[in-house]
Amino acid sequence: MPIPANSKPINRFSMREEVYNTLLSWIMEGELRPGEKILDKDLAEKMGVSRTPVREALRRLEDKDLVESSANRWTRVAEISLEEPESIYPILWTLEELAVAQAIESLSVPDFNKMEEINLALDRALDAGDPVVASRADAQFHDVYIDRSNNPFLINILHDLKIRYRRVEVTYFAGSACAKYSVTEHHLILDALKSGNLVQVQSMIRSNWKSSLDRLKSIENKPSIDRLAKLSIHPQS
Repeated sequence: MPIPANSKPINRFSMREEVYNTLLSWIMEGELRPGEKILDKDLAEKMGVSRTPVREALRRLEDKDLVESSANRWTRVAEISLEEPESIYPILWTLEELAVAQAIESLSVPDFNKMEEINLALDRALDAGDPVVASRADAQFHDVYIDRSNNPFLINILHDLKIRYRRVEVTYFAGSACAKYSVTEHHLILDALKSGNLVQVQSMIRSNWKSSLDRLKSIENKPSIDRLAKLSIHPQS
């Protein structure tokens, strides 16, 4: 089982959460690929921890349908469907419209500045051809107003859904939903937020998600996607 090369020893004071978050990040960003078998012993050795927090993290990930196991025989990263975006994206834009309605009165200049900085990072990642960093920046842009909704239930639902969409996008589509158009669309969202026009903001958010979905659906060369999936099962260290 290949272990991501950028792994680092775990801080023992926050061991359980850090082990969990590390594994979650590896799965979400495609370093551990769908269908890849994972061994708690290897993971524990690489992270410099005992097998107990690794096993706990794997159980939590299994509860989220990100890991699957078979009665002491194997544990592996759960498979994902290429059809997932068509089901997930409409839920995402609907919930984000609700989040921004709850956040718009709380957003301030520092929030707008943060979103501008993140959008610049997205632009640079797209120029560099780095789908993982681009996908991360894209999610962080939306997270600013989601977090400002101060609605923990809504935040948690969106967080779990975005894990699934980022897995599909990064693993199978090499970040194709994040195109240069996303940077422009984010500018429009930000301008609408600054003006305080909620209806326009919600329209721009919906348009941004629909455009991303359309970009994924427009990828018609399925054989090349299948080859990418096979080639990326074992990422280079």
